[in-house]
Amino acid sequence: MELELTIESLDLDARGVAQHEGKTIFVEGALPGELITARLQRRKPSYATAKLVSLRRPSSQRTTPRCPHFGVCGGCAMQHLVPQAQVAVKQRVLEEAFWQVGQLRPTQILPAMHGPNWEYRRRARLTARLVPKKGGMLVGFRERKSSYVADMVECHVLPRQVSDLLLPLRELLGGLSCPDRLPQIEVAVGDHTVALVLRHLEPLTETDHAQLRAFGQKWDVQWWLQPKGPDTVHRLDPNDGTAELAYALPEFGLHMPFRPTDFTQVNHEINRALVSRALSLLDVQPTDRVADLFCGLGNFSLPLATQAREVVGVEGSAALTERATEAAERHGLAQRASFATTNLFDIDANWLREQGRFDRMLIDPPREGAQALAQALVALPDAERPTRIVYVSCNPATLARDAAILVHQGAYALRAAGVVNMFPHTGHVESMAVFEPVGAG
Repeated sequence: MELELTIESLDLDARGVAQHEGKTIFVEGALPGELITARLQRRKPSYATAKLVSLRRPSSQRTTPRCPHFGVCGGCAMQHLVPQAQVAVKQRVLEEAFWQVGQLRPTQILPAMHGPNWEYRRRARLTARLVPKKGGMLVGFRERKSSYVADMVECHVLPRQVSDLLLPLRELLGGLSCPDRLPQIEVAVGDHTVALVLRHLEPLTETDHAQLRAFGQKWDVQWWLQPKGPDTVHRLDPNDGTAELAYALPEFGLHMPFRPTDFTQVNHEINRALVSRALSLLDVQPTDRVADLFCGLGNFSLPLATQAREVVGVEGSAALTERATEAAERHGLAQRASFATTNLFDIDANWLREQGRFDRMLIDPPREGAQALAQALVALPDAERPTRIVYVSCNPATLARDAAILVHQGAYALRAAGVVNMFPHTGHVESMAVFEPVGAG
């Protein structure tokens, strides 16, 4: 059955959303404002999915996807929409989440943060699979809504040096002793080196090691091996001549080494801008005591330590807090920055009170958000709460949930919020929000 539809909006999978006879219709590839013909595919009681058949009135914001694999590869969802409009979609998603989840509207909408639209992705997990029907090994992202590996020869969101490795990696892995037991390659790109983590389910031979070394020398990459879980990741050759895997925060004079399996932001240019804006919004004073919760490697903690009297970073991973401590010592910031390992999903007001009062607080949780922390904050009396909170989020739904706790239960006000285009061409929404006690500012 074919329908004529007017597309009203986009969902986070970049599907066009239309209404027809009281039912929501999701149309792959359609954009807001477009008049289209679509063919129904799956029907449910309250919604249906449809396939775009023809564009009767295309959007002025539609553009030709740059990547030849767009539509098949699951790595991107919005290459057919101009980047400025992508950001507008994400801003609307953030504002709708605040309203639908918490009946909240920020007092101020922060200007969206933009960075490079291409070759920005410094972290990726590439699936490797032996597919004889397609000529051997495939290395790339999975197909959209599928477990199959996309038959990729290039990728425009990966750095060019990494994109150029896709075909050579096929040949390399296909020639190793156990090509059917090599499920993935983690990619981590520093300022001066590329690290590849090869997951292998069978022991590699000395011949395999020799082939990896030759590949690394030819393509200037650093090999790491992962025989079992994440704790088993190790360098193939610690003295292979490649540069240290690290990124810089030049505004603060910081050099941040990391392991390829450590969490770091995928977009280094946006990360530098993100850190700068977060510190500006916190407005840290030299006498302030600041908490950085879910601190990771100290991405925010160490810059904060260049401005505050004291910074306390807390993270659930002991390995990350150890590296953050080492970085603080290396930069001469150990007197101002300390780090502790705690499960922040299982804290309460008593734990928070035991840490002492913080003047400012930065929160940067994973997708699960920081619900326990928000509840702990609102359980404190006014005098023990931070006077400003900056919350960096990678999930609008959990940010909105935590914001509702802070505002409706804790006498905080949502002063400002805005999106950060960390992942162009995807539905991923990174954002930042600022909270202050009611009556402040």
